[in-house]
Amino acid sequence: MEKRGENVGAAGFAPALDVSIGAQTPRRSLRQGDAWRSLTLGLLCFLMIAPLIMAIIISFKSPSQFTRLPFLPALPLRWENYEFAWQIISQFLLNSIVVSGATVIGVLVLSSLAAYSFAQIRFPGRTFVFYAVLALMMVPASLTLVPSFVLIKDLRLMNTHWSLILPWIAGGQIIGILILRAFFESLPREMFDACRIDGASDWQIYWHVALPLTKSMLGVVAILNILGTWNNLIWPTLTITERRLYPLTPGLYSYMEQYYTSYGRVMAGLLLGSVPLVLLFFFTSRLFVEGLTSGAIKT
Repeated sequence: MEKRGENVGAAGFAPALDVSIGAQTPRRSLRQGDAWRSLTLGLLCFLMIAPLIMAIIISFKSPSQFTRLPFLPALPLRWENYEFAWQIISQFLLNSIVVSGATVIGVLVLSSLAAYSFAQIRFPGRTFVFYAVLALMMVPASLTLVPSFVLIKDLRLMNTHWSLILPWIAGGQIIGILILRAFFESLPREMFDACRIDGASDWQIYWHVALPLTKSMLGVVAILNILGTWNNLIWPTLTITERRLYPLTPGLYSYMEQYYTSYGRVMAGLLLGSVPLVLLFFFTSRLFVEGLTSGAIKT
């Protein structure tokens, strides 16, 4: 009897052991899958960061050091490459800050006013005018290049920063109106009606009620506009011929053409030119995400 009980007990515990062993197998395969995914992501991240690492290494080299060791660190580090590059591109950087800053202010003011008008003020032909403005997004930029150039030349704005600021304000308003109008329409209309009942004018409602609620969306429009104007190369090259008035992107292009044999100086200039956009992303990434996700969840 004791032997029979021992056999029954052993037989009773056997399935439980089999179940536990079977449960461990998916866990092991899941861990192996996570390891492969982590390895793949790590490899992709390295491939993305590798050009930046190589650019940093090259920026500290003289031409002779680059000839001997193209992609490996070499001593001594040539910090004078950054000093030399800064003396040249600092003026280009200042021009870009002035032009992009003025453009962003103009785009935010005009596009927010237009978007509020399309969303909250009813007037005849409102829908038609709005879709006519959106239709401008379907016109290729290359198609308006020559007419815009002739207009700037007739206005005698060549070789001035206004030749960049005014066209970029006119072109940057379209996406701003589209984004801000959608956000203004998502706001409760009862809130605006209550303000009008209390005697507030449309300007007071816009300035004290609507505009403070759109800070995140204004940030999105500002970031998109800065990226579009900061990296523009063709239009500044057409309208500005004096090198001292170049913004950063055409300035860096001319800098590369002039010192193309000195790889260290070229890389140092390119890295210094990328610092403002890196700082912009670092300080405004949260605002950008908040603006893109605002209105996604309705309460």
